[in-house]
Amino acid sequence: MSALTKSAVEAVLQQIVDPNSQADLMTAKSVKAIDIDGDKLAVQIELGYPADSYRAVLERQVAEQLKPLAADVSVTVSWQVMARSVQPGVKAFENIKNVIAIASGKGGVGKSTTTVNLALALVKEGAKVGVLDADIYGPSQPRMLGIEGRPESTDGKTMEPMLAYGVEAMSIGFLIDEESPMIWRGPMVTQALEQLLRDTNWGELDYLLVDMPPGTGDVQLTLSQKIPVSGAVIVTTPQDIALLDARKGLKMFEKVNVKVLGVVENMSTHICSNCGHEEHIFGAGGGELMAKDYNIDLLGSLPLDINIRQSVDSGKPSVVADPDGSVALAYAEIARKVAAKLALQAKDYSSKFPNIVIQNT
Repeated sequence: MSALTKSAVEAVLQQIVDPNSQADLMTAKSVKAIDIDGDKLAVQIELGYPADSYRAVLERQVAEQLKPLAADVSVTVSWQVMARSVQPGVKAFENIKNVIAIASGKGGVGKSTTTVNLALALVKEGAKVGVLDADIYGPSQPRMLGIEGRPESTDGKTMEPMLAYGVEAMSIGFLIDEESPMIWRGPMVTQALEQLLRDTNWGELDYLLVDMPPGTGDVQLTLSQKIPVSGAVIVTTPQDIALLDARKGLKMFEKVNVKVLGVVENMSTHICSNCGHEEHIFGAGGGELMAKDYNIDLLGSLPLDINIRQSVDSGKPSVVADPDGSVALAYAEIARKVAAKLALQAKDYSSKFPNIVIQNT
């Protein structure tokens, strides 16, 4: 048995790579404590992202790797979500730790479906999550979350978020009839979105996912400049046209100093429900190529599956409709990667600085 020292333990932990962050435990600063008592070893790991489904797996993996060092090995894994830095000049929210923008360069690529399933997956992992439906012209989150009715207001000035499956939600769709068109110009849309965001009594959230409107116009740019965003996720399909627009969305976030956490490739492959034949209807490898070109991560790929569409149309998305199915597990993996990538970013210390008050004495 090798010598039991702290440096020996750290050397082993440095070899264990977290598949969600793709960083080793030492580099990710996930090792909270190493306690050595004779031949007894106790290691505490604290992840920076919610990982209820991954906790036991990591505990077993770390314990197994440390067995050659000690006769008695104890490993505990916990997690704590911290606020991460946002773009310069934008004030972070006090009760929302991290805002994540889910965006696409064009419509019809499954951005809203991805948003709602990632939100539900993060809740399953143990996080407190909200969703802001920022698509004023085509709000879809009320239907996808199966929520009906109007938000309540106790003071006549602010609104209580709507709730479904443990997710807090707000959308213009809660305030208008489903078939009413929003015939508004850009400035009105921007103002409405800011009100939806700031006049909603959000709870203490770990993550607020913003379902961005498609495109890269004035509304999207203004939102990116006014909302404190910790990170962004780009949703695309493998199709060349979709990828062209997705690249524009990525460039937009770069211009406003918002970190792009990665890209999600939707409708990557279609498997026939009758014969099982697999076909790349919209092309193959597009998301992977984009990720390589811009040095970002391909967070995951999702199939063109009729069950995904039917689930959101019925107000019960895949993650809750079939929680143990392959699609739900794919969303869970992507959600953990998004949160883990975010956890590697610098922490936000703006709330720690004291206010300086000048007084005449």
